[in-house]
Amino acid sequence: MKNSVLEKRKSTKAIAVAGLSGGSGKSVVSVGLTAAFTAMGRQVVPFKKGPDYIDAGWLKLAAGQNCYNLDQYLMDDEAVCSSFAIRSQEGELAILEGNRGLYDGVNAMGGYSTAELSILLKIPVLLVVNCTKTTRTVAALVLGCQQLDSRVDIRGVILNQVATQRQRKIITEAVEQATGIPVVGVIPRMKRNIFPMRHLGMVPHQEYDGKVEALEFLSEVVTENIDLDKVESLMEPVALGETSQVQPTGGEQQVIIGVLQDAAFQFYYSENLQALESAGADLVQINALTEERLPELDGLYIGGGFPETSAAELAANKEFRDSVREAAQNGLVIYAECGGLIYLGESIELDGKVYELSGVFPVRFGMSKKPQAHGYSILEVEKQNGFFLVGTTIKGHEFRYSTVLSYGGSTYELCLSMRRGIGFQGGRDGLSYKNTLAMYTHIHAGGTTEWAPSFVNRCRQSMRI
Repeated sequence: MKNSVLEKRKSTKAIAVAGLSGGSGKSVVSVGLTAAFTAMGRQVVPFKKGPDYIDAGWLKLAAGQNCYNLDQYLMDDEAVCSSFAIRSQEGELAILEGNRGLYDGVNAMGGYSTAELSILLKIPVLLVVNCTKTTRTVAALVLGCQQLDSRVDIRGVILNQVATQRQRKIITEAVEQATGIPVVGVIPRMKRNIFPMRHLGMVPHQEYDGKVEALEFLSEVVTENIDLDKVESLMEPVALGETSQVQPTGGEQQVIIGVLQDAAFQFYYSENLQALESAGADLVQINALTEERLPELDGLYIGGGFPETSAAELAANKEFRDSVREAAQNGLVIYAECGGLIYLGESIELDGKVYELSGVFPVRFGMSKKPQAHGYSILEVEKQNGFFLVGTTIKGHEFRYSTVLSYGGSTYELCLSMRRGIGFQGGRDGLSYKNTLAMYTHIHAGGTTEWAPSFVNRCRQSMRI
């Protein structure tokens, strides 16, 4: 998007919350600010930088409305700017949570970092620093971030994990004297963990019974320890330019697509669901843990999640599992990612116990203590599959601890070739059966724009058969 076409919109102001590293406390601040402003009656539109479902889920819960993901690897710059400009208009304040450290990207130049995203969107940065066992060195760290790239507009600093009033005083003075950047909040060291943790991040809010109390506590902590008026004064109006948005399809028959959404399957980008609706789908939420059978559908979308944490419940609901397998055999259009792929397998083994799954594909899964795939991926479509044309290049991402214990098919039959990433097996991904496609890779509809129309059109074609 060219700078010459940008203009300022006064009704929505934005800021990016960044950290020096993962674990700095930016999620505590981002979710806390969102919850605190929302409790004050303000309309907050949350955004999450990068491929992330869990932080985005907490932000969505705190705001009471959708959280959107912005990723310069998965989406081109025009799509990123357009999404931010259009969706920020859903509220009066936009809060973007970064990921990892401010300048951390895919290479030494910080490619696709939070810093690059803030520059692209022309929004200031609120920098969160974990102050455990340090004082004036914090000033050196902030100064380094300030001077590394003058295009990054660091407007304020929030000190996290501060143990004493003396530490607070020294760090505040040191930061403000060395950088001229105001310290707008100081969060004390807390004995309790606000968010339960698992793997490399937080537990999804769908699995946490204390989520309401956690948000209330976090809102109180932020309100008491961060100058919210000052934070808002640091925000900048969202830059608008030539924006584009997918318009709902007209004149075509609506299709009904079921979406498994429960404690086991929670990984859905808001943009993906909206893209399906814009393409002509009516979405029906389905709980795979409690529903007896699939309802009458034209298609089924099974996203990722942690099916291993609900394996016993999924296995116990045999009638529902059987209905999914029968639907696939009868040609129902099904698209599944990661956890959804696992659910379409025969079983998953956990601690020596085997839990039966739907059995659409001849795959037995297990779990590892270490990540088996983690990061961005690039795939080339090499075989017919019903969702993507042969020759298409797809960008996505992977994050899994699951392993393939056995596969009764041929690696050659997998329809996607991995140009970057791990995939399912042998450098390939994409298990295909009749109208079902399942893969370990996650895609984002803002970058893979053909996915939603193809999904819906496939459902329409299936209806006519």
